[in-house]
Amino acid sequence: MDDIDSATETVTKHILGAERSIPKTSIWLEEYFPVTWRKAVVIPIPKPGKDPQIPTSYRPIALTSCLCKLMERMVNARLMHVLEENGFLSNFQSGFRYGRGTIDNVLMLETAIRDAFVTKKHLVSVFFDMDKAYDRTWRSGILKDMYNMGFRGKLPIFIKNFLMTRTFQVRIGDILSQNFQQYEGVPQGSVLSVILFIIKLNGIINHLPQYVHSSLYVDDLQIYCASVNMSFIERQLQTAVRTITCWANKNGFIISNQKTSCVHFCKIRGIHPHPEIFLGDTPIPVVSEAKFLGIIFDEKLTFKPHILNIKQKCVKTLNLLKILSNTSWGADFQSLLKIYKSLILSKLDYGCMIYGSASKSVLQILDPVHHLGLRLASGAFRTSPVHSLYVICGVPCLQFRRQTLSLKYYFRIKGDSEHPIYDRVLHPLFGTFYSNKKSYTPSFGHRMRFLIEDLDMENVDILAKEEETPPWTERNIAVIDDFSKQIKSLTPDSVYLQLFYSHRQQFSTYEAVFTDGSKTVNHVGSAVVFNHLTIAEKLHDYCSVFTAEIYAILKALHTIELQDIKKWIIYTDSKSSVEALLYSSRDSHPFVIQCIKLIYILKTNGHDINFCWIPGHVGIRGNEQVDRAAKTSVIKENFSVPLNDINQTIKSFIHKKWQGQWDSQVHNKLHCIQPSIKGFKHTNFHRNIAVKLTRLRIGHTYFTHNHLLKGEPPPKCASCDTILSIKHIFSECPNYSNFRIKYFNNPSPDLTDLLGDAPSFKLFYFLTDIGLFHLV
Repeated sequence: MDDIDSATETVTKHILGAERSIPKTSIWLEEYFPVTWRKAVVIPIPKPGKDPQIPTSYRPIALTSCLCKLMERMVNARLMHVLEENGFLSNFQSGFRYGRGTIDNVLMLETAIRDAFVTKKHLVSVFFDMDKAYDRTWRSGILKDMYNMGFRGKLPIFIKNFLMTRTFQVRIGDILSQNFQQYEGVPQGSVLSVILFIIKLNGIINHLPQYVHSSLYVDDLQIYCASVNMSFIERQLQTAVRTITCWANKNGFIISNQKTSCVHFCKIRGIHPHPEIFLGDTPIPVVSEAKFLGIIFDEKLTFKPHILNIKQKCVKTLNLLKILSNTSWGADFQSLLKIYKSLILSKLDYGCMIYGSASKSVLQILDPVHHLGLRLASGAFRTSPVHSLYVICGVPCLQFRRQTLSLKYYFRIKGDSEHPIYDRVLHPLFGTFYSNKKSYTPSFGHRMRFLIEDLDMENVDILAKEEETPPWTERNIAVIDDFSKQIKSLTPDSVYLQLFYSHRQQFSTYEAVFTDGSKTVNHVGSAVVFNHLTIAEKLHDYCSVFTAEIYAILKALHTIELQDIKKWIIYTDSKSSVEALLYSSRDSHPFVIQCIKLIYILKTNGHDINFCWIPGHVGIRGNEQVDRAAKTSVIKENFSVPLNDINQTIKSFIHKKWQGQWDSQVHNKLHCIQPSIKGFKHTNFHRNIAVKLTRLRIGHTYFTHNHLLKGEPPPKCASCDTILSIKHIFSECPNYSNFRIKYFNNPSPDLTDLLGDAPSFKLFYFLTDIGLFHLV
């Protein structure tokens, strides 16, 4: 943690101006914590639907020092790395951990319930609620737990100084209250508070009975037990509740009797009693449904209450979109679509891999919400076909979105063998039971198998996630930037060649190695060229060109590790690869992280490694050789596919399914203009004009389809006695031939030319002249 010392020394010089009595004090080295960093301003935000006269009806939002938060982030990154590396945190704690989330715990419960249903078992789940858990956290207990984990030195002292003597003021409008001292609990609004709270709560699910399973997301605790015998479930859960209560009392937490509940999940016919479980002397109420991490679980697991709740929330949010989407003066299409995706579609997406197991009739409840949002954003007429809405907006139907998100989640778990539900998803149980009982909804793992077989992706191996380098590791990626100053499109090849020869003379003491990656429709290759050695490999077809490029660099580094020569320059024509090495994060490609680790090892062993971007296809000999080798590579190893590449493959497969669905819409008016789901390019038209253009493209306008809303027969052309349509007006009706010649120089123009990617503004002059502009 030496870099903390230097960093805090720098930070301290800028932030301790108010603390004049201790100039240039190092927060980390001399264990001083600024008093101003311990202060917070609390702004109470009323909870929706709560009585504003009651103080507990407000959610406190604490504003703390931004510079303190910067320091906290530095400490938090190092603390989390040590906790994860040593396995100090419970594997069933999903809160604020990299690669984990709420869906993990929700899926664990849903899978257990599905398996209990199909094996004719009862499953009882208890959902705990802790009363003011953050405010009651035992500070000395945090330090004690950290000591037991083996933390010594400056870190525990910093945490102690961070927690002690915290004060806050409440602000309402411009009025500030007096200072209050916070004697217990972790600070609200702090970066470090969550992980400190997790450390303290980490032991709550230890020592539970063997047949009781649990999951924890920060303080959202849930336990369950399944059996054919209700008495057995009661005994097991009662023992678990007693263990949890004793631990909570010992560590200063209070479990709320009013908010703790349990649900009896069962599909066994006939009369059977509900469980009787006590929290202290108070029986835990058995309810028909409970909300857990944002998902409502009902006792039959139909998810209908949850879906109705989603619809209710989304309909309220759609009112905002209705205000902004006025067809005359509203916001532009792209802005409205972003608002829809952020505020509404995100609600529909959350947990869809779980509630997507509901019946089709229940899932269809959400479709009108999706269609209304797309119609408001695009300004399409109310009778517009939903398939046209999807293409115009570039957003697929909810079924395809659920499939996409479910597949991405499945493969994310597949790439992490240490995930707590890895076996339950990759090797689901009771396959024979589900096969014989078609009326039972299969668990997530079985549902995904059917979908993966349909996409022919069952044999794809996922590249395991790579542990990030320690935050305190110094990263010095040496880059020689001799060629990026020229603009490639304006620089002749001969100039680049001359620059390269000059560059090689300057670095003649360094050995050169060239790397390249190639991707075509049926081939992905990666190659490395040394002075007397060429290495070429064929990668999996799902890999991206970036994977091929960075894999070539990794292969070069491994080969350099075996050489006696210490000074090397790695040449690549991939700027993205060099930038990834320079600016990588924990979300970076696994090969990027492997490269950084290997570079650190090589430099520790005395190697001098430099990277240099060179322009491709300008005649540089080594670059041309490695390019040919990558394109013709035939040696294929058992290559795993990175998760990011799989996500792109999933997106491509779902787009193919969507395109197939769109191809079947042969009578759709928009399909005649745009046969591809790619939609149309963005236009800068005013909202009023953009709405009319959308309606013309879809073919549903006020004057052609208003009869559907009134229950009247379709309107007919007065002169042709044919049903009125956009195509008839723009291409066929003889009454408008002269107008079409005037504006389009063609008596019968094609709709694709008029309404395609580059629509002419003359369209609207034409409609104005024939008197239909205001009826679109």
